[in-house]
Amino acid sequence: MKLSELIDLLGGKLVHGSADTPVSAVNSTVQAAPDHLVFAQDEASATDALSSNAGAVVLRPGLVKGNPSGKAIVETPQPRLWFSGAARVLRPVPELTGVLPSAVVSPKAQVGEAVCIGPCAVIEEHAEIGARSRVDAGAFIGAGVRIGADCHIYPRAVLYPGTTLGHRVVVHAGAVLGSDGFGYVRDSATGAYTQFPQQGTLAVEDDVEIGANSTIDRGALAETRIRRGVKIDNLVHIGHNCDIGEDVILVALTGISGSSSVGKGAVIAGQVGIGDHAHVGEGVILGGQAGVLSGKTVTNEGLKPGTVLWGTPARPLKQVLREIAVLARLAKGKGRGVVSE
Repeated sequence: MKLSELIDLLGGKLVHGSADTPVSAVNSTVQAAPDHLVFAQDEASATDALSSNAGAVVLRPGLVKGNPSGKAIVETPQPRLWFSGAARVLRPVPELTGVLPSAVVSPKAQVGEAVCIGPCAVIEEHAEIGARSRVDAGAFIGAGVRIGADCHIYPRAVLYPGTTLGHRVVVHAGAVLGSDGFGYVRDSATGAYTQFPQQGTLAVEDDVEIGANSTIDRGALAETRIRRGVKIDNLVHIGHNCDIGEDVILVALTGISGSSSVGKGAVIAGQVGIGDHAHVGEGVILGGQAGVLSGKTVTNEGLKPGTVLWGTPARPLKQVLREIAVLARLAKGKGRGVVSE
């Protein structure tokens, strides 16, 4: 592909070199070849990019120094985003092979145009698979499940009945969507537990990506909803009746208990725990291993944009560090006999 074609698709301004520069792939500055594209965000990375073997470089405006020879240079305010878009365009599209003989597809299922269903995949009755979607080896698509267009279901993923996916959804290997929530009623007389009905649905909107071995429960009586653009890492659990807002990031080993919600654009780092019926506000950033107690609401109200909340209960990181410093001084003083028993 010519660099000019990428510029037509992604925008940006060619400030140096030829628009006819061939680009076959993206790469790092260390491994780049003459027909590869690299990116730079700052002066240090721009120096590395411009001295690499790459034939094309995308960077922020104003980072070009001198007259680098043999380079085609594109300027854009968000070079990392432009680079990522180029990677999607240049990535080879896997050849679609239709329905493999070992796949089990119900005659009552609806399979769209140019769908690929891999070996030993199971598609149950009344399931719907949208155009150009791909269901890989050993995946299970339950009765009545609806999958939109251009989705990719990786090997051994399981979609229970009652699950709906929008368009361009990616579900990685081993993920389980729409399983029963963890809800039980205890008999006060005997102490025995009976499952509360888990008969709701799971709705996953467009452009969501769900990492390997992550699990999302269906609603108990209503629905669990994962809204447009959410990105979920590996080994994340989302309980029943949760509502995850648009463009939320959920990092590995995070657990969200039932009936909780996360606002648009929030970032939830690794190993965060969120109790039931809790709410994380729009744009909140929870640092690794932070905790939100059941029934509590955490917001950015009164805080500077970009403030990281940490600890349990989650509070501004600077506050937590001050508290730790105070405790350290108290402990040190106690050891010297300053603080009496």
